[in-house]
Amino acid sequence: MSENFKGRMKEAAGAITGDEALKAEGRAEQRKAEAEAEARQREKTRQAEAEARQAEKERDRQRLKDEGPLGGIADATKDLGGLTDRLSGR
Repeated sequence: MSENFKGRMKEAAGAITGDEALKAEGRAEQRKAEAEAEARQREKTRQAEAEARQAEKERDRQRLKDEGPLGGIADATKDLGGLTDRLSGR
């Protein structure tokens, strides 16, 4: 049985019996369960972000390995299509 459910049951029992302390205890259990769920979700998000950063690093490492350190520059100069020749008049 989940903590949130137990808290709801205590709160309901307190409401039925008029026991304000039991109602308050039930609400407190619900808040605790919600805080724990939020903490678990934050941890999952943190892990997913760390995995994404690691995947990006690995992708960049592989690209550098495949292209070499100046691979991007070499490709960019090919795209100029002889621009330097036209400027120098050759």
